[in-house]
Formats: sequence, structure tokens, C-alpha cells
Amino acid sequence: MNFGVIGYGYWGPNVVRNLTTLEGSQVLTIADLSPSARTRAQKAYPGITVSSDPMDVITSTEIDAVAVVSPVWTHYELAKAALQNGKHVFVEKPFTSNSAQGEELINLAGQKNLKIMVDHTFLFTGAVQKICQLLDEGTLGKLYYYDSTRVNLGLFQHDINVLWDLAPHDLSIMDFLLKATPEAIVATGQNHLSAYEDVAFMTLYFPEKVIAHINVNWLSPVKVRTTLIGGEKKMLVWNDLVADEKLKVYDRGVNITSQDGVYELLVNYRSGDMWAPQLGQVEALRQELAYFVDCIANGHDPINDGCAGLRVVKMLEAASESLSKRGTLVYL
Repeated sequence: MNFGVIGYGYWGPNVVRNLTTLEGSQVLTIADLSPSARTRAQKAYPGITVSSDPMDVITSTEIDAVAVVSPVWTHYELAKAALQNGKHVFVEKPFTSNSAQGEELINLAGQKNLKIMVDHTFLFTGAVQKICQLLDEGTLGKLYYYDSTRVNLGLFQHDINVLWDLAPHDLSIMDFLLKATPEAIVATGQNHLSAYEDVAFMTLYFPEKVIAHINVNWLSPVKVRTTLIGGEKKMLVWNDLVADEKLKVYDRGVNITSQDGVYELLVNYRSGDMWAPQLGQVEALRQELAYFVDCIANGHDPINDGCAGLRVVKMLEAASESLSKRGTLVYL
């Protein structure tokens, strides 16, 4: 599978590194507008063609698939041109700047029988795969909540706010794990150092009384990547920054037994064992790209296809609308 990569900034080098070492794939061309990025790419990969023009990637007859690893405002035009030129497309998150663009790309890919994969890398981590298994097996029981904190100092983006930068990680994970669309979204936030919000909070109301909360922040003095998922039977904590025991499952909860009257409730607090399941020690991006190559080769639709990317964009749009109205409830 011959790839072209557009964008060699922060994430692009990781995409190129994995594609060049994967069995069954190779990178023919890297394109970037930045002279310094092109110099770095040429030094790291002297055997790969480096260009200042993305169209050299898009129009090449030798390239089968294009990885768009550039700012979100460029995704639509680059992905559309790639699809029009018969290329499968791997797109950095978030998929597009708005849902109309996403719908157009999905329809275009369908017409041309091409695959779109949106880079929802966390779906391929050992932790998320294990959480999915636990949910499918009913280990946690009926779900109550999903609570995530994803904060750090920087990296400040100059074209999107902190919700569009960091929240796609959790929104894609929730979409994958909960397999449900939120009914309504509330978002609040504030900008301090630029025109875009650098601190934001997002609450999502799902069916069956499941509630989700996301805290994203570019101004935190410490880096935190912690997720809590609570269920009727068990609860779990996922700390993505620790080396060992990233995932811990707790047999803790509350049992409520109705008595004679509606207002007479007996509450029992349950405290049991904690266990840390073993997780696969693989690079998520490598797994994701290998899966993309396999989906193209065998005609399968990726779990993180354009439709999955579009669902995340629609949630971000609703959050942006709520944010602009200082926390008004927005229904999807």
C-alpha cells in the first residue's frame, strides 16, 4: 500500500514512522508547507520524496492512500481532493470543521468506493480495548457515568478552541464504548490568552440516564489524563499517564433497597476488591494504521470511519453552540 503524507509537524512524524515500518505499506511522498518541516523530513527519510505542494501527493498515480495530518481547517479541501483523485484517506482528528463538510466527504467516498479513517487513536490502546471488553461482558453492569479530565499546560492551538483540540479524544472513546448518541449537550468555558477558549467543561446527557462530563484545559499546571467510568456493579479508573496498572477496576458501589414507603430507603455501601487487568503493550497508532491497511485490502469499513468522525463533529458543534450561549442546553 503506497501512502502519501500531508503534514510533518507535531503528529506527522509519528504517522510516517509507523507507515514506513509496517509490513505491507510504504511512504512515497511527504508534503509540508514549512521549509523547516521539509528539512526534518528529508533528513529523517532521505529515500522519500519531500514536497512543498500537497497536490504532488494527491495527484500522484503511484499513491493509493493519503494521510492528512494538518490543521483541521485544511482537512475538508485536502480530503476532498484526495477522494476525487481516487485515494483512500486517513484524516487527523477532528474529521472536519463542520458536519456539512463531513457528510459531503462520506458521500463522496461512498460514490467512489473509497475508505475514510479518522485518527481516533485512543480506540486502539490496550486500555480502551479492555474497557470495551469489560462493558461487553457486563462486568460494570448498568452504566451510570463517564467522567474525564484531560488537562495540561499548552499546546495552544491558533485555529480551534480547547474543546475541538482535546475533547475529540473522549468523544470518540465514548462513541465507541457507549454505542449511543447523546440527547443533549451543555458546555461552558472561557478564553484567557487568545480568542479561543482555553478552559472548557462539557456535559453530555445520554439515554438510560447515563451522564458524561469532560474537563479540558490548556492552562493546568500539571498534566492529567484520568477517566472514571461508574456502573451499577463495578467502577473503573483509567490513568493514562502511569506506566503500570493504567486501568483499575473497583468492586465498590451503592446498593439501594426500597422499603415499605417511597421515602424509606436503605442504602448499603459496598467496598470490595480492586484489580488491575493486564493490557496489551502495543503502540496504538501502529495498530490503527495496520488496521487501516487491512480495511483497504479487504474492503472492510473501519470502526473509526467517516461516520464515526461525523458523530464527534456533531457533538463538538452542539458544544460550541452551547458555549457561545454560556451553557444553554443544546439538543442533538
